[in-house]
Amino acid sequence: MGKERQKFKDHDQIINIMDKKLTYNESIERLRAIVSNIEKGELDIDELSEKVKEANQLIKVCKEKLTKADEEIKKILEELQ
Repeated sequence: MGKERQKFKDHDQIINIMDKKLTYNESIERLRAIVSNIEKGELDIDELSEKVKEANQLIKVCKEKLTKADEEIKKILEELQ
């Protein structure tokens, strides 16, 4: 895949993440893939910058989903008492 096409793909992934179209598990798997690529040194500096931005968005999505799940569970448990 050409670098221009890859940049568009990366940009689309960030937009999808920001729209929260990914599930928690999909986000975690994507984060693992990014970390693996970084650890292996497989990214040039431009790709690295984009992947770090993507990882940041993924982390935000995961935190939001965990917080929401925690709040929902607490609410359910309160209703049971």
